Amino acid sequence: MRTPTHILSLTTRMILQVRPAAHGFLHRWKERARRIPDPELRRQALASIETKTFHCEGGALCGLLAGGFFREAIQFIVAYQTISDYLDNLCDRSTSQDPEDFRALHEAMLHALTPEAPTADYYRSRREHDDGGYLAELARTCQTILGGQPEYHRVAPSIRALARLYADLQVHKHVRPDEREARLKKWFENHRAGLPEMAWHEFAASAGSTLGIFCMVSHLIRKQDPLPVVEQIHKAYFPWIQGLHILLDYLIDQEEDRRGGDLNFCSYYENHERLTFRLAHFYSMAHASVADLPDAKFHHLMISGLLSIYLSDRKVSRQKDVRAIARKLLALGGAETFFFYLHCWVYRRLS
Repeated sequence: MRTPTHILSLTTRMILQVRPAAHGFLHRWKERARRIPDPELRRQALASIETKTFHCEGGALCGLLAGGFFREAIQFIVAYQTISDYLDNLCDRSTSQDPEDFRALHEAMLHALTPEAPTADYYRSRREHDDGGYLAELARTCQTILGGQPEYHRVAPSIRALARLYADLQVHKHVRPDEREARLKKWFENHRAGLPEMAWHEFAASAGSTLGIFCMVSHLIRKQDPLPVVEQIHKAYFPWIQGLHILLDYLIDQEEDRRGGDLNFCSYYENHERLTFRLAHFYSMAHASVADLPDAKFHHLMISGLLSIYLSDRKVSRQKDVRAIARKLLALGGAETFFFYLHCWVYRRLS
């Protein structure tokens, strides 16, 4: 098989530019997390970095949209994704099931996107309080980068709209198990009029990704007229690319979520055939939605990369039904996606 040049170029830049930059910024946050005074907050902050590094690595690829300013974009992406992963740990493995607590914590994600906003006491509704300023420092890092972009005020509403959806999802899905489904369905109904045809759990999945934010911010940092392209990226990434992203994440986590009794959006499909059909639909719509974007080739590669990254995970081989779905999706992606998949498969097993 002849190696597609654009894939080779992307993987080379991933290895030589993106990964070292992301790991450099992550190392600084890890050292900062070690100084958190409260032992529970320190434990969750360190665990979120140690077990979810690949979230920052994958998100940092979006930084390449910033061109020569990619390091600045990656600095933002790593800080923002570190907030996301840390708060997810605090909610998932929480000493609380209070929606007000989750709402207060996720104010940090909105403040991070609002350069003029003062930071707040994000722990005001929970037992643990003293993080030594860790969460506020992450938010201020994002604020500083965005505040240095003269055009940010023009695109901020679109970026913050995705962040509000993300925060709402985290609040609703982390409450008591007997409350969460009803809350998620009601939330979906409030947004349904502006959505293409989809189920409530597909909308929830589409809200759960940060990729749209990363691509919009990276294009902003590129220093070109951001408004029209940022709006196009918003429409392309939400719901299709973000939905594909999170549904794939839940696809490979089905077995461990069943064991742990955790919410899994893929479990709401009536059978594996329907799940496969909807994943294929999201994949096709994702490609169609980026066709007219500047840098369309990059966005097409991002979509193929989502299939490759998730379906090359070791969890897939341990689940018979997931293996069957993976084969069908990889066939849909064609030779380019299969090459990307092989690269990711080898990378995962050597890193």
